[in-house]
Amino acid sequence: MTLDTLAAPASHEIEVKHSRFLARAAAVADADEAMAWLQSVGVPDATHNCWAWRIGEAYRSSDDGEPAGTAGRPILAAIDGQGFDQVAVVVTRWYGGIKLGAGGLVRAYGGAAAECLRQAPRSPLVEYAAVVLHAPFEDLGAVHAALDAFDAEKVGESFDTGGARFTLRLPAARIDALKTHLRDASRDRIRFEGA
Repeated sequence: MTLDTLAAPASHEIEVKHSRFLARAAAVADADEAMAWLQSVGVPDATHNCWAWRIGEAYRSSDDGEPAGTAGRPILAAIDGQGFDQVAVVVTRWYGGIKLGAGGLVRAYGGAAAECLRQAPRSPLVEYAAVVLHAPFEDLGAVHAALDAFDAEKVGESFDTGGARFTLRLPAARIDALKTHLRDASRDRIRFEGA
């Protein structure tokens, strides 16, 4: 399953029994960035700023004073349920005078977060990998021509008496196709390290 991150920050607001819930979401690269973003968007005079973030296998959540498990976990479940990664969500609540009960809180926090993410612009997360190859001088043109075609970025290049050694970064799903293409283009003269 491929996961997405946010293409742009998103927000969604709902009202439940006079309590206002404002969900905001943003893409984050690491835990420090997630915590900094959460601090920057928390509303000091709101009743609660409950949040969650997921970055790969790492995640955290906070109920910010709501009963345990009624806010942070449902927000995290919304992130996972919508197929997102590298995302932080905060749901800010302004209390409206009517208690919602544990089930009502779970539905309100999780629902606000899920709807925010459902409407958010998505950007697929692409897993990148590095590949190292050695090409004889007569095949350098084939390597350079393949860079754009395979969304590859040259991150290292060195020369020796037999040609050039390249380190390329490209989407992991395209590595096998690149290897086949370059082996065919060079009549099997281009060699891949570790392959």
